[in-house]
Amino acid sequence: QLQASGGGLVQAGGSLRLSCAASGRTFSSYNMGWFRQAPGKEREIVAALTWIGSSTYYIDSVKGRFTISRDIAKNTVYLQMNSLKPGDTAVYYCAVGRDWGTGVRNYDYWGQGTQVTVSS
Repeated sequence: QLQASGGGLVQAGGSLRLSCAASGRTFSSYNMGWFRQAPGKEREIVAALTWIGSSTYYIDSVKGRFTISRDIAKNTVYLQMNSLKPGDTAVYYCAVGRDWGTGVRNYDYWGQGTQVTVSS
């Protein structure tokens, strides 16, 4: 129901835009989030957006570089990633949930993940 795409290999300082398209149902009343998981590390939230678009959350390490947004008509959420660093390398997951929060447990539906690799 959630299909993430847009990952790839990019040099440090480059940009990528991840997309997460929902199908089968509408998630217009769900909060949306992007998580990432690097090898050997726990999954962590990167950015989140309330379902009405009134509030956003970013972890400190991506503030000013990443932007989360949504296109309600397309039932799609995006993560624009600029000034990428090797430390951003991870599998990125999109997720939606009814409860606003930054934990994995706040999200009910998950995409399959897309690999982002940033070379130095």
